[in-house]
Amino acid sequence: MKQLTIVADDKVGLLADISYLLGHAKVNIESISVSVAGGKAFINLGVRDDSRVLQVLKANGYDVIASDLLVVKLADKPGELARIAKLLSDGGVSIENVVILAKMEGMVFDCIKVDKLEKARKLLGPYLDLER
Repeated sequence: MKQLTIVADDKVGLLADISYLLGHAKVNIESISVSVAGGKAFINLGVRDDSRVLQVLKANGYDVIASDLLVVKLADKPGELARIAKLLSDGGVSIENVVILAKMEGMVFDCIKVDKLEKARKLLGPYLDLER
């Protein structure tokens, strides 16, 4: 999965505009987080069709940064995130972002952005959810 980060001036209706553009383009948002700091909005989108999203957003004047994400499947119990975070840390991989995608039937699917993607893939092999 890809993470697309939009950094824009914070204003009323920003998320409404972006979500309208993507909905109109028939793009499904797999995950989203929004935060505001210092008058700037930071919108992180998890999507499958990143080229389409980049095309739509850039055509409408938005600056977008694309990054690769890993989707991991863990048991939904205390300490599981700590276990894989330690595994990555011991392997010299830094976690840059984590988002919970879904919880179901005793499992949790987390979306993780790291600084060393291929190394993280090797370390997290058994936990990767089929690289959506």
